[in-house]
Amino acid sequence: MDEVAGAIADPVRRQILVMLGGGRLSAGEVAERFPISRPAVSRHLRVLRESGLVRDELVGRQRFYTLDPEPFTELIAWLAQFARPSGWEHRFDALETEVYRTRRERRTDGVADDRRENTA
Repeated sequence: MDEVAGAIADPVRRQILVMLGGGRLSAGEVAERFPISRPAVSRHLRVLRESGLVRDELVGRQRFYTLDPEPFTELIAWLAQFARPSGWEHRFDALETEVYRTRRERRTDGVADDRRENTA
């Protein structure tokens, strides 16, 4: 998890991951989208590859990169402990509580009605 967190700490690497989310790209295609040198982009790609976030494939003289989202799983699970429910989740929880309360009241009222009818 630390390696993944370190890899995504850099904004250039995060941009590369977003680009690769759209599909496979060659190293040259990635590099041409940045105002930094090709060797600098290559270093970023190497960090992403070593962290397991991207895979590379050599085809002829070109190296193609693809995103591998699997290493994010552990980091996402860890981050989830800090996530607060969104407004909608909170509202759905409140709705669920209200539905159960209403059902419980109907059952209780139904039992009381049955008792009244039996004693009358």
